[in-house]
Amino acid sequence: MMPILFPLGNYYFIGPSYFTDPIKFGVGTVVVFGLYWLSIVTLTLTVWWAIRRYPDASQTLLRTVVMLTAVGSLTVGLAIFDVWVYSLLPATGVQFSWAAVRPIWVLGLIFDVFLCMALGLFYAYARWKQDMTESEQLERASLQNQYDALKGQLNPHFLFNALNSLSILIGEEPKLAEQFVDKLAIVYRYMLQPDRRGDAVLGKSSGDVTTLQAELDFICSYTDLLTMRYGKSLDITLPAIAGSSLATYVLPTLSLLTLVDNAIKYNSMSGAKPLVLSIEIMPDGWVVVTNSRQPKAIRLETDGAGLGSLTAKYRLLSEKSIMVDTTDAYFRVTLPLLPPNAL
Repeated sequence: MMPILFPLGNYYFIGPSYFTDPIKFGVGTVVVFGLYWLSIVTLTLTVWWAIRRYPDASQTLLRTVVMLTAVGSLTVGLAIFDVWVYSLLPATGVQFSWAAVRPIWVLGLIFDVFLCMALGLFYAYARWKQDMTESEQLERASLQNQYDALKGQLNPHFLFNALNSLSILIGEEPKLAEQFVDKLAIVYRYMLQPDRRGDAVLGKSSGDVTTLQAELDFICSYTDLLTMRYGKSLDITLPAIAGSSLATYVLPTLSLLTLVDNAIKYNSMSGAKPLVLSIEIMPDGWVVVTNSRQPKAIRLETDGAGLGSLTAKYRLLSEKSIMVDTTDAYFRVTLPLLPPNAL
C-alpha cells in the first residue's frame, strides 16, 4: 500500500517534476514517509484512547462518536501541517494554500471512517472473544462446584446403605457378613483413591475420570456386595470387555455406581419379582445401563444427586451428554465413553 501512496501523495503536492527531478524525488520521498507514519501513529493512538476510555458494549455509540470526532479533528490539523511542511522546503517547490489542503481533508476523512470501522470491529471481536472465554471459564467453574457438591452427597449415601446392609447380615449370616466387610474395603478403597490403572492410560493422576476397565472391576466388587445383601431379589448382568479396545476409554469415576445405586434406591425387589439390572458396552463407544421399573409403594423424592452429578461432569469433560430413556417397563441411561486423548 505504501509504495502506491507515497508517489501519489508527492505527485499531488509536487507535480510531474517529482518523477523527473532527483532532488525533488529524494526530498519528497523522505517527507511523505515521515508524514505518513506520523499520521498513522497519531490516528491509531487516538482510536485506542477512545476504545480504552469507553470500553463497554453499552458505550458503543458514544465510543464511535468520540472516535470519529477526535480522529476527524486530528485529520484536519494534520492536513494543514502536511502542506505547511512541504511549503517549508524550497526543494519541493510547494506553496501553502487552502486549495491544496481541502482535497486532503476529504480523502483524510474518508480514510478516518474506514480506520475507525476496522479498529472498532477488531476491538469488538477481541472483546467478544474475551467475554466468551471468561463466560466459559465461569461456567466450567460453576459446573465443577456443582459436580463436587453433588458427588459429596453420593459417598455418605453409599456408606449409609452399606452399613445398613452389613447390620442385617451380621444378624442373619455372620460368615457372609465377614465377606461383605472384605468387599466393602475393596469398594471404599476405590472410592477414596481411584484405581491408578486409569492414571497409567491418562498419563496423569485423575480422580474425576477412570478407565472403563477400572470402573467395571469396581462395579463387579460392588455388585458382589449387593448380591450378598439381596440374594435372588436382584438379577445383575455385567459385560466382559477383556481385550476390547474400549477398555482404555474413560468415563467419570463412580458413574456406574451412581446408576446402580439409583436403581436400588427407587425400585422394589423380591425373590418372586427380582429387580433386573444390566450393563452393556456398545461397539460404538456407549455404556447402556438398564433396570426394570418396579417403583416402591412409598414413592421417594428424587434429590437429583445421581444423574445431576453425571450430567454436570460430562458437561465439563465433553460435548457429548448422557441420554435417559424411560418407559413403564424400564429405565435406561446411556453414557458416552471418551477417548483418553480427548481430555
